[in-house]
This record gives sequence, structure tokens and C-alpha cells, in this order.
Amino acid sequence: SRASSLALPVWAEARQNSDFSLFLPLLRQNLELRRRYVECFDAYAEPYDALLDDYERGTTSAEVRVVFDRLKTEQVPLVASGTREGSRPARDRPFPLEGQQQFELRVLERFGFDRNSWRLDPTVHPFASSLGIDDIRLTTRYHETNLDGLFGSLHECGHGLYEHGVSRTLERTPLARGTSLGLHESQSRLWENLVGRSLPFWRFFYPLLRETFPEALAAVELEDWYSSVNWVQPSPIRVEADEATYNLHVILRFELEQELLAGSVDLAELPELWNARMLEYLGIEPPNDRLGVLQDVHWAGGHIGYFATYALGNVISAQIWERLSAELPDLDDQFAQGEFGELRAWLTERLYRHGRKFTPKETLERVVGGPIDPEPYLRYLGTKLATLA
Repeated sequence: SRASSLALPVWAEARQNSDFSLFLPLLRQNLELRRRYVECFDAYAEPYDALLDDYERGTTSAEVRVVFDRLKTEQVPLVASGTREGSRPARDRPFPLEGQQQFELRVLERFGFDRNSWRLDPTVHPFASSLGIDDIRLTTRYHETNLDGLFGSLHECGHGLYEHGVSRTLERTPLARGTSLGLHESQSRLWENLVGRSLPFWRFFYPLLRETFPEALAAVELEDWYSSVNWVQPSPIRVEADEATYNLHVILRFELEQELLAGSVDLAELPELWNARMLEYLGIEPPNDRLGVLQDVHWAGGHIGYFATYALGNVISAQIWERLSAELPDLDDQFAQGEFGELRAWLTERLYRHGRKFTPKETLERVVGGPIDPEPYLRYLGTKLATLA
């Protein structure tokens, strides 16, 4: 914790100055401490497994590589062919903050946000926290020229719904939490993307959005708005990445972490390795360290092994979606009417109420009937991009 406390302000300074060399000595120290931590364990097939197990219990590096190799094989060419040219519709126009806040609360209340036990507050970087089943705290950030903050709020609401849905019989016990970061991320991504970027969702909410921002959206039709919120265009920043490119950002980090832990690459060359892989996977090269290797806080905090859970969450979200869509075939009609209660009830019964009673693998088996599988996500992404072409 001392090393992380020292590293965080140096990382912030290095990021501000776009100078990796400032952060290099502290990162080297954090990496060495992670290696020593790994040496404390004998039961893992690979050293990286000890770090991964801290965030996704029971999942191995080999299992993640199988999933990520499949995603990379399909998504690199998919991104190359699906990247949109030209300017994105409905961007860079005035969206007053008061209107954004009011609209977001209308959406979140439809999802299950309760003003008696939930909060939504502004912050620099969005996150969700809970102090109990009936104390859910969400944060988001707003931009005056776009509505990206809305999707941050939907994302954090997904985390909140998971925590709020835990059975009250588990309250005040260590089991009253989500079972893993990957399962938790599956819910934030499900509500943000599979619900919040869907056409049926916007059939209901776009007229309300237009009423809220008549000046900005008067000439923007529903189809153009739907295209805008699903725009595929590689970006150097992970947290701003679209659905088609996001996993590739995570895979890059996962691969580099394993190489760094093994000592197979020179830490001083990390910015060049990062940029080369960005060019290979996404076709773009960050213009500086701030938009490249220094963009994330995780390594400064010693959180090596964390990144993989983000992409695992994407994969799991599509598996769950495919299963629940088969059992709830009229979801599109419900969303178009602004109704999300049946979806929430299904997720609560199958996933949320169990908290941490089961391991991540046991939980996934109970919800979808099998192990983690990237194919549903690839089917979902391919179908969606085809409709947007």
C-alpha cells in the first residue's frame, strides 16, 4: 500500500506531463512487489494466475487466453471493416447539464433507481459504491457538448442493480456482494450497451430526449441518433471506446501485463510496445504517453491482473443476454414501452439475489448453463454492426 500511495501522485504528474519516464521507477517497484507476491503461492499453474485470482476467483490465464485469442481473431478484422468515416451525428452541440441530470434520472428510475435508497452525484471518474442493499451510490461525469455521461450513468446503474438485488437474507454478511468483477462488469455492460444502446430502448426514450434538448436534436432523427450512440471509430482511450473496439484495448493490456510479469520485455520500452500493439489491433497510434500507456490508474495502484475482467464482463453479458432473450422473447416490445421490470426480475432471480454464495464459474453455470464462451458476444456484435452498415 505504501508503494501504491507513492506511485499514484507520480503517475498523475507523469500523465499530466505525458512523460512515462517520471513514472517508470515507481512502476518498476510496483511490478517487483507483484512478483514477490506471486512467489508466496505454489498452487498456480502460471505466476499471473495468482494475480488474476484476486479479481476473478478460479479463472486461469490459459482460460482467458483462449477467450481473448478468439475475440482478437474476429474483432481486429471486424473493426477494420466496421470503422465509420466522417463526422459522428449529434456531437459537439449544447446539452445543458441540468437537462442531462433530469433526463438521466428519468431513465434510471425506469431501470429501478429509487431516490429513497440510491444517489447519483457528479465526479471526475464514474464509479459505483454500496454500503448495503439499500444504500447504493452512483457517480457520473457530464460533458456540455455530448451525452457520453448518460452511458456512464447506465453503466454504474448496472453495478448498483446487482448490489441492490442481493437477497435480504444475506444482508450484513460477506456474501452480500457480487460474486466477481467479471460478473459485476457483465451487469454494467449489459444495462449500458445491450439495453441502453438498443433501438427499442431509444424508440421510447428518444422523444423524451428531444423534448429535453429541442435545440440540439431538432434536426436529428431517431435513426441518426441510434447510429451515433453505436458509432464505431477506434480511439486511443479505453474508457471512451465503442463496443467493437473495447475488448481489444483490454486484450492489449492483458498481454503486456503477462509479458511484464515474466520479464520478457524491457519495462523502459513499454510505451513503444503499447503503441505498436495499438497500431496492430486498432489501426491507430497514440500521439503521446498521456493518451497511451499512462491513461489508466490501475498499475499505479498495483492492480496488475485487473484489466481482463472488463472484457470477460463483455463476454458474459452477451451470454446472459442470449439466455434471457430466449426466455423473454418480447423484451424489445417491453423496452419500446419503457418497461424494464421483467428483465430486472429475471436477472434478480437468476443472478443478483445469490450474491457471493457461489464461485464465479458456478454462478455462470447456474445462469447460462455452461462455461464462459465468446461466441454469443461475437454473434451479438456481428449482427449489430451489420444493421448499422
